[in-house]
Amino acid sequence: MDRDIQAVVVGDVMLDSWLRGPVKRIAQEAPVPVVSVEATEDAPGGAGNTAANLAALGARVRLIGPVGDDACAEQLATALSLLGVDARMVTVPGRRTPHKQRLMVGEQLIARYDEEDRDPIPAAAEARVIEELRESLPGADVVIACDYGAGGCTDAVRRALAGLPLLVVDAHAITPWRTCAPAVVLPNYGEVLQLLGEDGGHDDRVRFLTERSGRLLAESGARMVVTTLDGEGTLLHQEGRPPYRTYAEPAPDHMTTGAGDTYTAAFALWLAGGATPEQAAQAAQAAAGVVVRRPGTATCTRQELLRALHREDGRAQTPERLAARLDEHRRRGQRIVFTNGCFDVLHRGHVTYLERAARLGDVLVVAVNSDASTARLKGPGRPINSCEDRMSVLAALGYVDYVISFEEDTPERLLRMVRPDLYVKGGDYTPEMLQEAPLVRAMGGEVRVLDYVSDRSTTAIIERVRSLPEEDQAGPS
Repeated sequence: MDRDIQAVVVGDVMLDSWLRGPVKRIAQEAPVPVVSVEATEDAPGGAGNTAANLAALGARVRLIGPVGDDACAEQLATALSLLGVDARMVTVPGRRTPHKQRLMVGEQLIARYDEEDRDPIPAAAEARVIEELRESLPGADVVIACDYGAGGCTDAVRRALAGLPLLVVDAHAITPWRTCAPAVVLPNYGEVLQLLGEDGGHDDRVRFLTERSGRLLAESGARMVVTTLDGEGTLLHQEGRPPYRTYAEPAPDHMTTGAGDTYTAAFALWLAGGATPEQAAQAAQAAAGVVVRRPGTATCTRQELLRALHREDGRAQTPERLAARLDEHRRRGQRIVFTNGCFDVLHRGHVTYLERAARLGDVLVVAVNSDASTARLKGPGRPINSCEDRMSVLAALGYVDYVISFEEDTPERLLRMVRPDLYVKGGDYTPEMLQEAPLVRAMGGEVRVLDYVSDRSTTAIIERVRSLPEEDQAGPS
C-alpha cells in the first residue's frame, strides 16, 4: 500500500474519556468505592477513532458527522485536528455530543456512563451532512460508514452512499444498509445473530458462522462480510470461497476498546491500496493487535503496522502466525504440547521441566506472561527481565518450538486458540489447582503436572542475589 489514499468517514462521532485513579476509602452513603480521579484521558471515539486510525496509517482523511453544541464537540475538534483529520462536523443545536466515560482503578474497569441523544438528527442537520458528502465523495478512494445507532446515519444519508465502488460499513444493524450494496460489512457476533434472526446458543462460533457464510452474504447484500469474534479473531466471507480466518491477539476485555475501529480502518485502507481481501484481513488483525496492548482508545501508526506485519520470522510468534503453523502441524498428525509461565530468571528448574515437556510431544509451545501480567502475579519489583528478553532466552532453547506472550493472568484465550493435545505445568501444582484444566479437557486435551525441582526457583535466586554484598552484585565493569 504505497500510494496516497483519500478516505471519507461518515457517521456517529463521539468522545471517549478514561478517568483513572486509586480507591482510598468506601463511601458513607453506600458500600461503594470512592475513586480519587488523578488523570483524565480524552480521545475521539466511534467514527472519530476510525478516522484517527486512518490518519495514523497514512491516509488523507475527511470526517463528516453530527455533534452537539457543547464542550465535548470542541474537545473532539481539537483532538481530530491534532491527529491530522479534516473534520467537517455538523453542529446540531440543543443536541449532546455522544460522550462515553470509563472509570478505571489500575487495570480494572469500575463503571462506564454514557451521555448521548440517539434520535435521528433533524432534517436541517441531515441536509448539511449530505451536502458535505456530495462535496467529498468525488475524490474518495474509500468511504467508511460508522453507524452505531446514535442518529447520524439516517435513511437519506444511506441513500447518498448507495452504489459507491468501495463502501465499507461498520454498523450495529446491518439490514438497513442492504440496499446500498456495500463492498464490505463488518458485524460482530451479536450483530450477525440479529441479521440472521437466530439465537446465541452456539458453543463453536467459528463453525456456526462458517456454515452460514452464504446466508450472511445474501442477507447483508455485501460483496464481503467480515465477522468479528473478539478474542477468536475474524472470518472473511466471500462468494464462492471458504471463509478466511485471522487470529486475534489475546487481551483483557477492557483493553479491546476501539480495536474494532482500528480493524475497520486498516482493512478499508489496505483494500483501497490494492491488497487482496485476505491481505487486508491480515493487516487489519495485526493493527488491532497493536492497539490492544495499550490502555484507553488508541491508534496504530503505519510504521507500527509494518513492523507487526514484517516481524522477523522465528520461534517468537504472533497469534495469527502461530495458529497457522499449528494447523499445519496438526495436518501432519503431530502432538502439540503447551506450557506457560513468567520465566523471569531462567534457571535449571525451568530448563529441566521444559526439556521433559518437549519429550511428551512433537511441538512445544511456551506462553510467557507479559510484563504487566508478571507484575500482577509476582508483585513489586518484578519482572527482573522484560518480556522481550524472557522470550528471546526461551527461544534459544533447542527443544522450544514456539514462544508467544499473553497479557492476562491465565492463558485461557491462548489455550482456546492453540487447542493443545497436552497442557503441562511444572512445579508443586496438582491438576485440580489449575484454573485452565477444565477448559483443556473440554477441548479434548490432557493435563499433566511435572515433578517440582526442589530448591530451584526464581524467587530463591533473587533473594540470594539480594543477600550478596553490594560490590558482588555489581558484576564485572
